[in-house]
Amino acid sequence: MILLLGGTSDSLKIAEALNENDLYFYLSVVSDYGEKLAATLAKQVIKGRLTVAKMIDFIENQEITLLIDATHPYAVEVSKNAMAACKQTEIDYFRFERPSLIAEEMLIADSVKAASIKAREYEGNIYLTTGSKTLEEFLKYLPKERVIVRVLPTVEVLAAIDKLGLTTDQIEAVKGPFSKALNRELLIHNHAGVMITKESGQAGGFLEKINACKELDIPCVVLTREQVDYPEKFSSIQNLIDRIKER
Repeated sequence: MILLLGGTSDSLKIAEALNENDLYFYLSVVSDYGEKLAATLAKQVIKGRLTVAKMIDFIENQEITLLIDATHPYAVEVSKNAMAACKQTEIDYFRFERPSLIAEEMLIADSVKAASIKAREYEGNIYLTTGSKTLEEFLKYLPKERVIVRVLPTVEVLAAIDKLGLTTDQIEAVKGPFSKALNRELLIHNHAGVMITKESGQAGGFLEKINACKELDIPCVVLTREQVDYPEKFSSIQNLIDRIKER
């Protein structure tokens, strides 16, 4: 049995591929929104954050022999927990991660603090498109009154943001995908002087953000991924499926 850790559009595509190849799996998600998406593809969905101990219990109780980690490129702690659980239970760990698209001309930063310091160099509103999970940390370093955040329009996310003291004018709750044209209009509408984003890859709409900023001559600060030494990593779903069949 396979345990697929989800949370990205890639994980849903992997679930489709597993179904097509008659490979049985559990799909793990964190949010209610993720659960609704997962239910359309997986017969067995588990919801909730998995610590190392919980992963180990699940692996042993459900006789998991392979864990596929398709979590977000920035959910590093989850990946580290998964690798630790796989090591302790002596099962295979496969990491799926969309390719990086970092280019030399981008304003890159390797931490929330560094990204915030770069963004503060520019005037105007700071258009933050890094999601809700790191918002509290960003607000430690950014002038709160200049921040506009773009997040998913879920009850969980909006409740969390409400506690951080942002006004409704500073919250843009909308679900993607976002084209270059839509990103461009949103930057103009919000009087953005600078954007902060994550290097989420093609599937995450990264290039559409970058290209919109280029057209408007707005600087874009890119928070890079933490480099993790994964034991076995894939960026092609077909290669991943082929490797699973080899086992």
